[in-house]
Amino acid sequence: MFLGHFGVGFGAKKLQPQVSLGTLFLAAQLADLVWPTLLLLGIERVKIVPHFTATNAFDFVYYPFTHSLVGELVAGLLLGLAYWLLRRNVRSAVLVGLLVPSHWLLDLVVHTPDLPLYPGPSPMFGFGLWNQFALTQVVEFALLGVGLWPYTRRTTARNGKGRYGLLGLVAFLVLIHVGGLFSPPPASVEALGWSGQLFWVTVLLAYWVDRNREVSGLPGGETLPLVPSIS
Repeated sequence: MFLGHFGVGFGAKKLQPQVSLGTLFLAAQLADLVWPTLLLLGIERVKIVPHFTATNAFDFVYYPFTHSLVGELVAGLLLGLAYWLLRRNVRSAVLVGLLVPSHWLLDLVVHTPDLPLYPGPSPMFGFGLWNQFALTQVVEFALLGVGLWPYTRRTTARNGKGRYGLLGLVAFLVLIHVGGLFSPPPASVEALGWSGQLFWVTVLLAYWVDRNREVSGLPGGETLPLVPSIS
């Protein structure tokens, strides 16, 4: 799952508008943001097997820290606690914390049975939608659209950066997704780990876009500027 996670991040803005889109992206994609670094460190492992599924070439051999349900629950607890310490907003902190394990639930739909419940000798889960190429794309783009729609309804651009920056962010996400589908598999696990660092750019772009938009639809037609950008 790729676009679907970002769709969840977009949609979560409606629930707690004061939380920056960048923070929502960070939470929803935390597992995939950390995973490439753990690959480079040799802590988690993947095999590159061409045509392993109809959608990608990755055999996820060992990733219990970033992609087990318990691992993501713990990460969500820590991120939510960090947000609460920074902002002292319980509801926003709970949302940020819950977005982290939402990643496991969405991955459950597309992955082959390789998602552990916990580190160690855990049973593996996955419904295997990645073996259905066309249906996977329908689900990915549908989740992105379902999340993006309330975001555009709940926020309005303060300037051209907020308007065209959002278009650019969405185009960037789609470009990464489509490029991954039709590009050759990475030459090595190391190349995959380094290219995966690109995911952090999506978080930074989301902070920047959100800073140039404001919350709309408040009582009395008021708007709420979305600053500071790291909220």
